[in-house]
Amino acid sequence: MSMSKKLSAEFIGTFWLVLGGCGSAVLAAGFPELGIGFLGVSLAFGLTVLTMAFAIGHISGCHINPAVSVGLWVGGRFPASELLPYVLAQVLGGIAGAAILYVIATGQPGFELGGFASNGYGEHSPGGYSLTAALVTEVVMTFMFLLIILGATDKRAPVGLAPVAIGLGLTLVHLFSVPVTNASVNPARSTGVALFQGGWAVSQLWLFWIAPIIGAALAGLAYKWLGSED
Repeated sequence: MSMSKKLSAEFIGTFWLVLGGCGSAVLAAGFPELGIGFLGVSLAFGLTVLTMAFAIGHISGCHINPAVSVGLWVGGRFPASELLPYVLAQVLGGIAGAAILYVIATGQPGFELGGFASNGYGEHSPGGYSLTAALVTEVVMTFMFLLIILGATDKRAPVGLAPVAIGLGLTLVHLFSVPVTNASVNPARSTGVALFQGGWAVSQLWLFWIAPIIGAALAGLAYKWLGSED
């Protein structure tokens, strides 16, 4: 598969993740009559990954997350030469998804931007959790998410079921993490909405790059040992 097709797939996949996942949080979670709530938003993020894994997994691998690309590279599953182009395509896709969401959301009379599904800690954490709690959550949740990805896509794993395991894994990550950080585990997802929120979201964005990448790298190292054939 050509690099241009791989990068286009990563752009589209990350676009869909931000538009579908963050869009569910911004547009539908608090709707008076049809609000999907906390569980619905968690499922929405899981479904974006599940659907894209089937749609573009055979084209680009469906990373749609810089932390996933880093974890797969550390784990020996992804070439270093493609890492930066993938990350750039993912970030641009996340920004594009947030831009479309912003255009749609601001089309409602009286719309208030609020948090715009941004990730945060301290006073900007949904549950008021500290920086330390947010850091630990993002590292551990990304670590577990990458272990799921690495295990589900192992050549010895059941064929064809990886998208289901990965999608449900991301749903579980959100069920745990939304109260703490609004659930990132994905720097591209965090960057897209933070640029439109501005202010505090941009100033706290560093954590939602560093923590997921640390967690993903640790998972890549761990699976090299855990998944090795003795």
